[in-house]
Amino acid sequence: MGPGIGPLHQDPFNLTDMLAPLARDLGFDLIGVEYQPGTRARLRLYIDSQTGITVDDCADMSRAVSALLDVEDPIPGKYTLEVSSPGLDRPLFRLEDFARYTGQRARIRLQRPLPGSAPAVPGGRPQRNFLGVLAGVEGDVVLLDTETGPLRLPYADIDKAHLEP
Repeated sequence: MGPGIGPLHQDPFNLTDMLAPLARDLGFDLIGVEYQPGTRARLRLYIDSQTGITVDDCADMSRAVSALLDVEDPIPGKYTLEVSSPGLDRPLFRLEDFARYTGQRARIRLQRPLPGSAPAVPGGRPQRNFLGVLAGVEGDVVLLDTETGPLRLPYADIDKAHLEP
């Protein structure tokens, strides 16, 4: 199973399994796959490497992926392919990403609000957006230190997350 969380980060066509070896062959790490369906469907791939990513790297990966997807044709209909580096506001896809960036500020959006009774939820109102410092991972729970206290966020409930520069 490939990386991905939440509706935006779903990999409904299991592209990660198909594209990660291609990325490795080109010297890249496939960080994540985002697919956004609709009339302007978009497939976005995030790649990285030890030396960073250039525009030429993105173009090389895009050409290789386009050739493979043209043959395999796993996605019905039209879509736009985008390949980019994770950037400063790096998206967090995999559970290991949350562990790797422990100590960094992150913004996390849940699929459903945490109930207002949850510890560290300010004002007692249900909340689904959180900003804090990643404090690690315990099992399948992401630990986030917020201004109002520590939170335990189940990985399965995370809709979208990224580092906050």
